[in-house]
Amino acid sequence: MRFSPMELNWVSSTCPCKTVKLRFLPLLFLLLLGSHCSGSVDINQADKASLLLFQDPAHAPSTWVGSNCSNWKGITCHSRTGRVISVNLTRMNMSGEIHPNLCKIDSLESLVLSENNFTGEIPSCFGWLQNLRTLDLSHNRLSGLLPDTFIRLRQLRELVLNGNQDLGGPIPWWVGNFSTSLERLDLSSNSFRGEIPESLFYLNSLKHLDLGNNYLSGILRDFYQSIVFLNLESNSLSGTLPCFSAGAQSLTVLNLANNSLVGGIPTCIASLKELTHLNISFNHLTYAIPPRLVFSEKLVVLDLSFNDLSGPLPTKVAETADKSGLVLVDLSHNRFSGGIPLKITELKSLQLLFLSYNLLTGEIPERIGNLTYLQVVDFSHNSLSGSIPLNIVGCFQLLALMLGNNNLSGEIKPELDALDSLKILDISNNGISGEIPLTLAGCKSLEIVDFSFNNLSGNLNDAITKWSNLKYLSLAGNKFSGSLPNWLLTFQMIQMIDLSSNKFSGFIPDGNFNGSLSFNNGAILNEVPSEPFAASHDVEIKISVNNDLSFDYHLSSVVGIDLSDNMLHGQIPGGLFGLQGLEYLNLSYNFLDGQVPGLEMMLSLRALDLSHNSLSGQIPENISILKDLTLLNLSYNSFSGFVPKKEGYWRFPGAFVGNPNLCLESPGEGCEAASLPAVPGKSFDEMDGPISVWVFCVSAFVSFYFSVVALFCSDRVRNYVLQTKVM
Repeated sequence: MRFSPMELNWVSSTCPCKTVKLRFLPLLFLLLLGSHCSGSVDINQADKASLLLFQDPAHAPSTWVGSNCSNWKGITCHSRTGRVISVNLTRMNMSGEIHPNLCKIDSLESLVLSENNFTGEIPSCFGWLQNLRTLDLSHNRLSGLLPDTFIRLRQLRELVLNGNQDLGGPIPWWVGNFSTSLERLDLSSNSFRGEIPESLFYLNSLKHLDLGNNYLSGILRDFYQSIVFLNLESNSLSGTLPCFSAGAQSLTVLNLANNSLVGGIPTCIASLKELTHLNISFNHLTYAIPPRLVFSEKLVVLDLSFNDLSGPLPTKVAETADKSGLVLVDLSHNRFSGGIPLKITELKSLQLLFLSYNLLTGEIPERIGNLTYLQVVDFSHNSLSGSIPLNIVGCFQLLALMLGNNNLSGEIKPELDALDSLKILDISNNGISGEIPLTLAGCKSLEIVDFSFNNLSGNLNDAITKWSNLKYLSLAGNKFSGSLPNWLLTFQMIQMIDLSSNKFSGFIPDGNFNGSLSFNNGAILNEVPSEPFAASHDVEIKISVNNDLSFDYHLSSVVGIDLSDNMLHGQIPGGLFGLQGLEYLNLSYNFLDGQVPGLEMMLSLRALDLSHNSLSGQIPENISILKDLTLLNLSYNSFSGFVPKKEGYWRFPGAFVGNPNLCLESPGEGCEAASLPAVPGKSFDEMDGPISVWVFCVSAFVSFYFSVVALFCSDRVRNYVLQTKVM
């Protein structure tokens, strides 16, 4: 089976207590200043002039009028002197370079200009603001280097510069020395490179360090202060995993994802008693997980995915499983073997469990139904056997169940209708037999259904019609039979239907083709990548829990219909060729006859395969208007007549073989017969031409698989994004 990739992305903003304190440091600081601040005082005239020069009056906030400080939005003044002590202009839609006149307000203690469109370099004169305690220039478009004048900011507690992609260079050597009060340093999502300065490993005041999503390199060293938040994700750090012993009683978030760490996971990591988030995914870690690597009940997120870990899955993850606060466990994309431990089913708080792409064997534990908060399960791409346990209906909040590519057998149990919140159901590439139970009509929330490549049989029943939110349906590679129902193409949200390689007979229903928004929306091409068969459509699932957790997935698939390799006959309905948003249509290997309708309405078409039928008459005209058509196969039919070169068919040499009565215009000779290939039975995949074999593989069937990625990995490096943010 061939698959199209799917992205899963979730964001957790679970904030441990000590991190929450950091989050509110600026607020607490301003509260402490309350006895010195007043909105009723007149603003100092010199400071007022500097503010107006800093931002052109024509673009200044409308409240910046008069002299009373209370009328100046984002400005806080001292109660006696009227001097400006705080400027907070977050999300004020400001742009241009930061005017150095701002530096004349030497009374400033807090300066926040985040989430605007400021450009240029950071003014070096900021080093004059020696009373500054908070400087936040995050999420702008600043560039250049960190000014060396910052070394004069001896009282600075927070320096937040993240989200300025062109701000970079080496991190200055003095960054850990200039202020003995620095508690928070955030240089993430910039372009800093080189090694982490040694001074940062020893800065005692440092509690929150975020250097993620840069280009840092060198050996990862241990930190020697009681750090609370450490994010170094998406860099090029190497070496082995330190113990972080100095943070044993303080470290809550440790994110080292997407680096080049090697070796095993040391048992000493379990000594981090306050740890709530551990993410070391997307590294090169090896060996088995030590049996003594048991975490405290405070751990919320455990992500070891995309490594080379082996051996059995840990039988004990938390010290007391029933009291554990674990919400997410991701051990996917490793080489774990053996069965799924029963201890995992005792993690009562678990909501997301990812064990895909391993070497797991045995059956799915019946006790999985004890995990009543479980919302996402991905056991795909293993060697699990047995049937889908009936007790899984105990996971009544389940949103996604992905069991594809295993050795599962048995039938789809009617009781699965109890999972009425289910949005994704993937049991593809197993040995599941029987029919689709009528009771599955109760799963009205289903959006993605993949039953492909099993031993399912019977007719398409009306249970499917109740899945009104259906976006993707694949029943390919089974033994379904009977006629295609009239409701097949009427789902409003449908993007892909794949019924290929079954035993369907009768006619293609000539019914209502106007149901699907995707099939009929020709403008969808403006939103998709230029590569064929890579149209990306975002679907969001929100999980409402006390951790403020959200789970997103991105289905990447063409907008198409695949009815190939069945026993369909009769003519192709004209309405099918009027779908302006359809990108892929495969009707090959059937018994269709009659003429092909015109293609002029199919402006989004990228692939069309009508080969191995009994179609006759003239080749459709105006093929040249289909600018995005990449694959065309009309071979082995009974087409006749003359194909002029001007129609654009010259782009698809070999597309007409097996049509002996068809004449192709050729230079100098006028007409060339579209005869059989030299080797009888040679397929279109093997013919010469500009279309590569891997592209044509899509025409056999279009399917996808669901895979879940790890926390904290960078979407700048790959399509899988999993990220934790602690404010």
